[in-house]
Amino acid sequence: MALLVLFSTVSFTVEKHFCGDVLVDISVFSEVQKCGMEMDAAEQPSMTKKSCCKDTTDVIKGQDELTVKTFDDIEFEQQVFLVAFSHTYFDLFEDLTEREILHKDYSPPNLVYDIQVRDQVFLI
Repeated sequence: MALLVLFSTVSFTVEKHFCGDVLVDISVFSEVQKCGMEMDAAEQPSMTKKSCCKDTTDVIKGQDELTVKTFDDIEFEQQVFLVAFSHTYFDLFEDLTEREILHKDYSPPNLVYDIQVRDQVFLI
């Protein structure tokens, strides 16, 4: 639940550099690497041709406001369900080491064998 809240409130930008129609680089946390084809106006002032490269920036915004609800804000039926569910869920798991073993001091009786069946000797 905490990860869901964290990821829903995080905002970030995705920068993309295209050279023509070909995607050259994508960056989330740093600047994109240029392909070296873009022209600076200071280097070539006489050229009026547009560069084939373009940069796009996609901004993905997270939630700005979170509503915090308390247990008293939800309806009575939902409160009853949550209490019943949590009670049955926590009682579902029992520690097996706490169980008392009733027969730990009990020694089994001596087994009495039927000698005729064991030796397979029958009177005919």
